[in-house]
Amino acid sequence: MAISAVRVENDWQLKAACRGPQAAVFFPPPVTERKDEKLERESRAKVICGQCSVNDECLDYALRIREQHGIWGGLNEAERRQRMLAG
Repeated sequence: MAISAVRVENDWQLKAACRGPQAAVFFPPPVTERKDEKLERESRAKVICGQCSVNDECLDYALRIREQHGIWGGLNEAERRQRMLAG
């Protein structure tokens, strides 16, 4: 049986705490959200990230592919950009 390199590389995603119905808080809604709504949504996502066993792998992945949207590894878009510039 052959195993795809992509499948093995992203195996951590199967263990991610963000899987399931709460996944919606990790990305902005299709309609414009107010700043306070965005901060609340991101805060809820970051709490989930803080309890996740694959948080580091998630952040590493997002930084490596330069993900531009959503909460990954406990950081939003601006926080990841800042980390990449500093790093």
